[in-house]
Amino acid sequence: MTQGAGQGPAARTTAAMPPFPGYAAPPPMPAYAHSAPPGEVAPEYPDYPEGYTPTARDLPVLNRPAPPQDVPTVELTPLAAPQPQPVPAGRGPLYVVGDVHGYLDELHEALAAQGLIDEQGHWAAGNARLWFLGDFTDRGPDGVGVIDLVMRLSAEAAAAGGYCKALMGNHELLLIGAKRFADTPVNSGAGTASFQAAWLLNGGQRTDMERLEDHHLQWMSRLDAIAEEDGHLLVHSDTTAYLEYGDSIEAVNDAVTEALQRNDPDECWELFRKFTKRFAFRDEDAGPLAVRELLQAYGGHRIVHGHSPIPYLLGEVGTEDADGEESGTPLVDGPHLYADGLALAMDGGVTMAGKLLVVQLPAAD
Repeated sequence: MTQGAGQGPAARTTAAMPPFPGYAAPPPMPAYAHSAPPGEVAPEYPDYPEGYTPTARDLPVLNRPAPPQDVPTVELTPLAAPQPQPVPAGRGPLYVVGDVHGYLDELHEALAAQGLIDEQGHWAAGNARLWFLGDFTDRGPDGVGVIDLVMRLSAEAAAAGGYCKALMGNHELLLIGAKRFADTPVNSGAGTASFQAAWLLNGGQRTDMERLEDHHLQWMSRLDAIAEEDGHLLVHSDTTAYLEYGDSIEAVNDAVTEALQRNDPDECWELFRKFTKRFAFRDEDAGPLAVRELLQAYGGHRIVHGHSPIPYLLGEVGTEDADGEESGTPLVDGPHLYADGLALAMDGGVTMAGKLLVVQLPAAD
């Protein structure tokens, strides 16, 4: 299933932002798939107990850190100096947006900084291609406003010869479930639960629920779960759970859409639970193997994902310094390249006083 949006030769008038250092071609994929190299034992990927939702309690909203000199440093991938980037004929540059979580003002600012929208918030990027990686709502003040903006930009970009598309995040699944099933009991694997309770626990905003309309639900229910653009495999969650829904991009997207159309609360809960898993690519040894497993199945040379905030991927939140004082949240200035250069994390932690990331990806070789 694909999202309808026009692609045309219209020229882009805004300046393109550069890619970041370290985003060279990833190492060649080995011939093996879904296993370790010959003679080695495949490590087990980290997993969580049934029903575990890491977004429930361990992603707190933190205050913005004190002055920069007091902020712990982390190894991130900085942006390079501006330089022209080649773009395939007939297609504009490719941008991705990390988790927004209802921070509409920050989204406007980040898109405008890249020249993708004008001062009035309208599409200004010609034939550029823009992908949102999911999680539009919850925690922030205006999730429905974010959805409205993305839907409008999709129409405006198509009219200009580009496109704006979006992936299904676990918070879209959560909001759909809370609206459709409310307090209907579901089997969470760890006892009886409900979408309504989980949605509130995960930062659901009552104002979003009050403003949510049928056309918002229909739009979210048809979002793709996975896509491939210019060698970049785009997903929301850093998990291998996508493999449970099909062996091709089309099969996964169709399976997710069909599951939502069946309107079964337990089936939708299972979908939400699986796409809430995280950190599959973080382990030094198992992480690159998990990425390669997805790339072998769905194509592409590198995974680009949201879902897990970069400070959590780096293990830099809530630590204590040598004097026993708790350190602040590390500043995030750009995406995080890891797993042997095979995975790019795009959730800058906007809910944690971090940054809402909008980044141009390099064109395919």
